[in-house]
Amino acid sequence: MSTLRFKALETLPFKDFRRDNSVEVPVKLSELFCQNVFSEETMREYLTKEAFQSILDAMKKGTKIQRHIADQVAVAMKDWAMSKGVTHYTHWFQPLTGSTAEKHDSFFTPIEGGRAIERFSGNLLIQQEPDASSFPNGGIRNTFEARGYTAWDPTSPAFIMGTTLCIPSIFISYTGETLDYKAPLLRALNAVDEAATNVMQYFDKNVTKVTPTLGWEQEYFLVDSALYQSRPDLVLTGKTLLGHSPAKGQQLDDHYFGSIPTRVMNFMKELEIECMKLGIPVTTRHNEVAPNQFELAPMFEEVNVAVDHNSLLMDVMARIAHRHHFHILFHEKPFAGVNGSGKHNNWSLATDTGENLLSPGKNPKKNLQFLTFFVNTIKAVHEYADLLRASIASASNDHRLGANEAPPAIISVFIGSQLFRVLEELEKVTEGKLSPDEKTDLKLNVVGKIPEILLDNTDRNRTSPFAFTGNKFEIRAVGFFCKLCRIYDGNEYDCSKTIG
Repeated sequence: MSTLRFKALETLPFKDFRRDNSVEVPVKLSELFCQNVFSEETMREYLTKEAFQSILDAMKKGTKIQRHIADQVAVAMKDWAMSKGVTHYTHWFQPLTGSTAEKHDSFFTPIEGGRAIERFSGNLLIQQEPDASSFPNGGIRNTFEARGYTAWDPTSPAFIMGTTLCIPSIFISYTGETLDYKAPLLRALNAVDEAATNVMQYFDKNVTKVTPTLGWEQEYFLVDSALYQSRPDLVLTGKTLLGHSPAKGQQLDDHYFGSIPTRVMNFMKELEIECMKLGIPVTTRHNEVAPNQFELAPMFEEVNVAVDHNSLLMDVMARIAHRHHFHILFHEKPFAGVNGSGKHNNWSLATDTGENLLSPGKNPKKNLQFLTFFVNTIKAVHEYADLLRASIASASNDHRLGANEAPPAIISVFIGSQLFRVLEELEKVTEGKLSPDEKTDLKLNVVGKIPEILLDNTDRNRTSPFAFTGNKFEIRAVGFFCKLCRIYDGNEYDCSKTIG
């Protein structure tokens, strides 16, 4: 692989850089994409035709994988993982702790004659048994009922972290209660798919599946490790509790979108390399408003995979930040008086025929389809606003909501004046006048040689908790806090010691 080399700052003693104080970076990040993921391309290479088709059917049609197929998949996963130096496997899951969990088991299996081999079966792939009694359960079960199961989720690809094969899984109790965040999400996605596909049959009989998509934005603070360690309040709570207010408040924004500091850029470069290897399609990075606040964002993905990638990313960020002598803060409001961090989720619906159902069309029929899903989404937010508000409520997030840099604490929808007029006319609808055809005609003439700018059908409202932004809804009130931001003992960051 062709590479280029860049020199790190001589003043930065990055222990993980090479002895000549340089690091190799690929010229093309695309060459690294999904390098450590049991992706569709990798499955096609390692699996039999029958097993590969079974996995695709499970991912796209929701069909169950037979045990004999699971055996084939397990052997292929093991062979691929061991070719990359992997020695252990784990069911990677998301219990109600705010972080991820994993219990590592070795492929190592002793056999007769004082010998040993590496073995991984379909039974081990499909199911593991972590101790469920020590995880939060919301009061739905007795703590003396210790047995719990993790079950393989084939719709989210397995990946490699270090020398461990991580298998995304759900977590349930012995009596069937859900003990994690993934299982309810999968049920919700299935419900949306069924309902939306039924509606789409009125518009396009070729549509057999509707997939919710998500593009998240990740904001975070980077604090020098030495400064972080000097503040016990920051170490213990993830935010400052003592000290003077800053000399300036919201005025501390003159570096927004400014040039990224070299030390931070080195962290970002390594982070992006790791993200690409793990199949996280990170494409955007920039300075955020507050001092030492930054943001990254990937391209949109299917919701289940996007959520897994976000949980994985926070793990990777903490580990890489430590290597660069930073501590990463995920708290929504770590410093009083200046901007906090949020997670912005851009949500839409896509069909298996390649349509975005929340993208306005260019003719009445397509716009009737768009308006059907558009109006029903707004209606759902209206009816379940209290539930949405409860889902984002926390002590840390409520410090942020309602301030200058964040949406108000009350759930509301912003759709823009143009679509508002469309909905008003919908009450007195006449054939052929259903939607905003003006989108393709609106242009902004600017000075000189600048090309004409096409205007979107709605402005991006920066203060709405749930805003329509052209072809998707953006929920901006989502909380950000993850317990990983407080896990740090001054030693090398080791996920196996701190998670699970």
